[in-house]
Order: sequence, then structure tokens, then C-alpha cells
Amino acid sequence: MKRSELPRAEPFAITGFAGEIAGPARPDEEVLRRLLDPGAALESIHWGRNYLYRAELPAPGGAIPVVVKQYREDGARDRLRRALRGSRARRAWRAARALTAAGVPTPEPVLFAEPVGGGGASFFVCRHLPGAVEARHLLRAARAGKAAEAYPAIDLETFLRCTGQLLARLHAAGIWHRDASVGNVLIVPGEEPKQMSLSLVDLARARVGVRLGAWRRTKDLSRLALDRAGLYRPFLEGYWGEGLTPGRERLFLFLQGSFELKNRIKRPGKKLAAAVTALAPRRAHAHIPEAPRGAAARDKVVWDHLSDQPHQHAGRLAKALVRIADLPFHLEQLAAVAVVSPRVRRRYREIRSRLYREAVPWQGVGVAVRPWPADPRAVPAAIEDLGVEEVLLRLHPWETNHQAEEELARELVARGCRLAFALPQNRDLVKDPERWRAAVAELAARFAPYGRTFQVGQAVNRSKWGVWRPDEYVGLARIAREELSRHPGLELIGPGVIDFEPLALAGLVSLRRSGLFFDAVSSLLYVDRRGAPENLQLGFDTVGKVALFKAIAETARNSTGRLWITEVNWPLWEGPHSPAGKKVSVGEEEQADYLVRYYLLALSTGLVERVYWWQLIARGYGLICPVEGGALRRRPAFAALAHLARRLAGTQAHGPLPSPQGTRLYRFQRLEGTDLLVGWTVGTDAQHVALPAPAAKAFDRDGGELQLADRDRVALGPSPAYFELGS
Repeated sequence: MKRSELPRAEPFAITGFAGEIAGPARPDEEVLRRLLDPGAALESIHWGRNYLYRAELPAPGGAIPVVVKQYREDGARDRLRRALRGSRARRAWRAARALTAAGVPTPEPVLFAEPVGGGGASFFVCRHLPGAVEARHLLRAARAGKAAEAYPAIDLETFLRCTGQLLARLHAAGIWHRDASVGNVLIVPGEEPKQMSLSLVDLARARVGVRLGAWRRTKDLSRLALDRAGLYRPFLEGYWGEGLTPGRERLFLFLQGSFELKNRIKRPGKKLAAAVTALAPRRAHAHIPEAPRGAAARDKVVWDHLSDQPHQHAGRLAKALVRIADLPFHLEQLAAVAVVSPRVRRRYREIRSRLYREAVPWQGVGVAVRPWPADPRAVPAAIEDLGVEEVLLRLHPWETNHQAEEELARELVARGCRLAFALPQNRDLVKDPERWRAAVAELAARFAPYGRTFQVGQAVNRSKWGVWRPDEYVGLARIAREELSRHPGLELIGPGVIDFEPLALAGLVSLRRSGLFFDAVSSLLYVDRRGAPENLQLGFDTVGKVALFKAIAETARNSTGRLWITEVNWPLWEGPHSPAGKKVSVGEEEQADYLVRYYLLALSTGLVERVYWWQLIARGYGLICPVEGGALRRRPAFAALAHLARRLAGTQAHGPLPSPQGTRLYRFQRLEGTDLLVGWTVGTDAQHVALPAPAAKAFDRDGGELQLADRDRVALGPSPAYFELGS
């Protein structure tokens, strides 16, 4: 394509941003601002220092599928480079248009936007290439000898030669990519394995209009991870053609080795830098607001609207100094733990010794919700399809308008749901007890007709939720009990400690002279979100953790012996929408497997009254995900939970049967006496397990019927399977 054929670029300016836009789209400010908000993401593509997401840009001829790259430019070097050469988004825009003008394929650039005034993230937007595959995945498979198996639609040698030819055209146009790595070459397969189209991306470092000698050319080529002759030789032949000489091949191998050595040397330095900066304030995603100017360490909390939770800007050192200053308050809590610990240990051993001696009713499967303003009827309809009757509605006491929550509560009760309510706190409410009192009084009066249980406290052992000391939470809980007691029959549960922190839980529910009392102990019991619910943490798996928390509840000074789990989920690999870091995120199939296994492990003990998944509709962790056009896609976890709830409804749980190591086989019995087994493996490998009686029917995790070759000995995998035994 010649430069004269490029779509004309026109400048634009909206509140806070300025840039250029090309092509048929001329959106208004509202549309542009929405596009530049990661909340518009339909899919996360890359989640790292910068964030790439797929979105849609409305246009007269129909929505344009685009990819948005958000550059986080908050470092000193970034600010200097932006002052000298413009933002990274602007540089990527210029390079992309230069490639397009030179006929070198790259996704069509649509717009760039950079913040007015120089602070904040910049954005580059290009058309989305459906079906594109990063070259890194093909080459990883090639090194493992599985390229043909993993990517049958792509001929490896053709790809290598075409990539060489592509970079030769780039350099012939006087463009130096400077980051031509395997992640920056996209492959769109064609109808035949040798037919494909390639595109270059990530152009922010590219230089346009430079003279390229053999050294610069080869330095660009050396970033591709082609470490075998069978990989680099077709690539070099594609690049140099008949001009490939032994000297040029040796130069390539030398520069490639130098590049790899440089990366190996940098790795220890990066680890050391990470250790040194660990005490510094956390580096927030670009969409998260700054902390209030002049705020003390206790008050550097802002709301993250993408993950639906607070973000703490204070660093580890700042938080440690606050904890040291509050040490007398924490010593009282630790003293309570010391007093109660012997009783907890004895009760824990008793509970474990009696576990599964008697069948227990299968009950307590729940899900937590918030209203979905885009479609208010979506939540009740999904709950009905889910088949779950226990619903926890989270209220936000810091807000003033609760009309949507009340309408949702009314609709859910009308559909036969049993409602409980969560009353989380934030720092403003902790600092203003009378505002908290007024909020609780209003919410209790408004929602008491729809449910009798209110959880007071949300992750009270996490400073980002506003509570720094035990006495701060005690004050909130006392006020809440005073207001809830004005309505006969209401229950207060708490304290809402998050994660497996038995000391924090035991300390709060056993404080002396606190005035606290919980009708049930509630916990946000996440179980090693780095993996399966059977994983050990401090020597406890899910069953062990539930048993320990039950022992704490039964020996507590300030509660009955009842136990609820009011929040659990496994975060997904969905960028800043994920409520936890990318190191602990899982895929959708793993999430569905872990959900079922968690419910089976926890509720089959009979020690927990309720387990609620947080939450129904949400990117990053929900059972349902928003997608294009405002639609809602039900993830595998939705089908898995729906099948679990319906298949086991009305059964009695008898606990695990003996099974080979690495497998679980849980027995349930219907009222008429027939047995139902649920089995899975803890690892990823399939294992065969003998059933105590032939299976009459079998179903997969989501309810699909399985065909069994052998009804006495069945294969299990990480996805739970259900087996109805013959009478």
C-alpha cells in the first residue's frame, strides 16, 4: 500500500486525552472514553507491564473489532522518553502507519490517545486479527517436536521462510523493529498449511527512516528464539535468499547468543531489584486512581472498579510501621489466641476423629450477587437456571442509593431464594462510626423483610478494607448488633476474616470484654488459590481448614459453634479484572473443576452450613462473563455448579470411600436408598478406580451423560464425574 492510500489521520481531543484517529470510525467522546477504559475489555490478550485487550469500536458500518494496548508510562525513564519522543502509543502509531505505507503487514492502526499534561497511561488501538496465533506458541511446540501435532494448519518451514521474507521487506523499507521477538509476529492460518499471512506488532520501539547495515539487520533477527539449525536456517534463507553466507550465519549466531546471555545476566538483577522494591508502595494498574493527596498510610485506599474491591496504595514498609504503632492492640488479640489455642487443638482432634461417622444432609450450596444494572432481570433469571436457593447479596453501606439492591432482593425472594446480606466496611466508615450506624440502621430496616442474616465485616484482616486494628472492627460490630437487635429475629454473623488465617479468626472471636457476639462465625475461606483445593497450606487441605475453623467457632468466647463460608472463588487470567495476581490465576476449566471439588470437600463434612461463590456475574472470577453487545456468557463453572446443585439435591453425604492415592471418591445416598458417587483425581493424569457396585449411569462435571466401557472400573480425571450405582 502506498502512503497516499493510507486512511487520513485526523486529530481529536476529549477530556483528559488527545491523539489521532483514522478510518471510518468518528466516535464521540463518550464512546472513546469507554474504549480507553479497560472495563470495556471483551477479552484479555496480554496481562503484564502493559495491558492488551480486545474490544469493539462503534462505527457507521458496524462495530469494528479492535485490540487496545494500554501503555503504563509512570516511571522516570518513561516520562523522559515521552517528553523527548512522544508517548509509546504515539510512537507505535507512527510506526504502524509507516509499515502500512510500505506494504509491510501489521494490523490496521485505528487511533492513539495520550494523556493531556503528560501523566498517566497512553493507548494504541488497531484492528483485531481473528484467528491470529503468536509465533512463540508455534516455536515452543517446534522445540518439543510437536509443531505438526499442535498446529496442523501451519507448515513450520513455510512460516520460517515467510518470516524471514517479512523482515527483509521491513528492513528494505528503512524500518528497524528493534523488538522482533517471537511474541511480536502473528500468524493467521490459511486454507492450506503452507498458506498463511503474517503481521508484525508491538512497534513502539521501532525506528523509521534509518540506514540498516548488516549489524543492525542481524541484531533485529537475533531476537527470534531460533536456537536450532532446523529453525534458523530456513529463516535466514528466507531473509537473505542467495545472499546468505557463512559469515552472515555466524554473525546471526553470535548476536543471538549475546542476546540470550544478556537475558540470563539480567534475571538475577531483576530478582534483586524486586526484593529491594518489595517494601515500596505497590505499583497499581493504570486504571486505578491515585491515593488522596496527603493521605496518611492508613487512608491510601481507593476503589478498583474492575476487580470490584479496594486497592491499597500503601507499601509494605508503610503498613509495617502502622502495625508496629498498633502493637498494643494486636497483643490483646494474640493473648486471646494463646488462651484459646489448647481448647481449639483438642476440639480439632475430636472433630477429625468423628468426621464422616454419620451421614449429613447435603445442603448449603450458595452464590453471592450484586445487581447487574445493564440488565436487572439477568441475575434472578440466572439464579433460577442455576438451581441454587441460598443467595448472599452484598450491600455497600458507603453508598446512598440501594434501590437496585432492594428490587433484586424482592425478586429473588419471590422466586423462592433464601437471602443473607453482607455489610462490608471501608476506611471512611471505620473513621466515622455514626455514619456507619446510620447506614446499618437504614439497611437493616430496608432488607430485614427479605432475609434474617447479616454478615458484618469484610476481610477485616486486610487493611485495604479499612480495618487496621481489632478494636476498630469491634466498634463496627457493636454498633451493627445494636441496630440489628431493633429487628427481632435477625442474626449477625462475622467477623469475615479472609484466607486461611486461623490466628486472626481465633483472636477476634475470643477477645475478652469486647462485647462481640456472632450467631455464626463467617469466613472468606480461600484455599491456596495457586492450585487445587486439595493442596496443603500450613499442613491443612480444605477439609482440614474447615475442621480447624469449626473448632475455633465451637470454642470461641464470642460466638456459637456454627460456621459459614461466605466467599470463595478462583480468579481467572483476565487482566486487571482478576481480583488476585496473575501468578494465582487459572483457566476457566480449572476454575470449574476446583469449584465443584471445593463444594464437595467442604459441605460433605457437615461442619459448614453455607458456602457462597463470589460472585454470579463478573469478569475475572464470576460464573457469568459479559461479552459483546451486552450479552452474558455462562462460563463452565456455571454449568458445573448448576449440575452439582441439582444432581445432589436431597441426598445424604457419607464422605469419601477408600480409593487409590491421588483420587477422591465421595458417596451420596438418595432417600430411596440408591447410591451416587462423585470421583476425581487430584493430579492431571487419568486413573482407574473400581466402584463398589456397577454404575447404571454416569455424567460428566456439567451433566452430560458418559458412555462407560466398563461399569465396574471407571477412569477419573481432574473434572469430577458422577456415577449412579445400580440398585
